[in-house]
Order: sequence, then C-alpha cells, then structure tokens
Amino acid sequence: MGVRKRNAAKARKEALKTQYFAKLNNVPTSPRKMRLLADMIRGMEVNKALGALRFSTKEEASNRLEKLLRSAISNWEQKTGEKAENGNLYVSQIYVDSARMLKRLRTAPQGRGYRVRKRSNHVTIFVDSKVNNNEKQD
Repeated sequence: MGVRKRNAAKARKEALKTQYFAKLNNVPTSPRKMRLLADMIRGMEVNKALGALRFSTKEEASNRLEKLLRSAISNWEQKTGEKAENGNLYVSQIYVDSARMLKRLRTAPQGRGYRVRKRSNHVTIFVDSKVNNNEKQD
C-alpha cells in the first residue's frame, strides 16, 4: 500500500473513532421496504425511534432495524461511558444500500421462465448526542 493511501486510511480510521454507529449487512428484505422505515426514524430522538419501530406495521424489517438501533446505542454507551437514558441521543444518519441479489427463475407459460430478483440490503445507522453536536457547531 502506498503512503498516500495509508495516510488516507489512517485519517478515515481516526474519524470513525469519534462517530458512533452500527452496521448490518445482507438483510434479506428489499432496500425499498427498509428505506421506508429509515426515512421514518431519521433525525428522531432514540427513545421515540425505538417506540416507532416497535409499533410499525412492517414487522420483519422493523424488528431488525430496532435491534440495530439498540446496538448503535450500546456502542455509544461503550465509547462515551455515559447512559442513553438522559434523552439527548438521536439518530443522526441512516443509510440503506442495496446488497447482493439472488436471481431465481419462476415458471411461465409456453416454456418460458421469468426472472425473480430476491433483493437484500446493508443498513448503517449513526447516533450522536445533541450536546456533542452543539459543541461541534460553536
């Protein structure tokens, strides 16, 4: 690895130490379904987001996203040494990217086959405290 790439990788690694996130790879639901939930909780306070996910009608996707959000909260608590019950923690960013796609064939009339694409996604969720965010802006 060249010096320039090594320095860039070190800078990226140092930047991640100050961010609190969790990532879930290869979730077997379509990215479109997961983005509906992601858009719903983006920017929300963490306890409200957990409640919204708990009572969401998209059962399978909301269960996975709730578990991922709890993991991100736990990561924040681990790195900062504080508790999340203070109410100043919120979902700062959430990304849903498409992942691998399984391609299957479904029988069709007259000897044909229709392609069925079973999609999956990657979800990355960032949490941050409002206190830290205000200090960064000043």
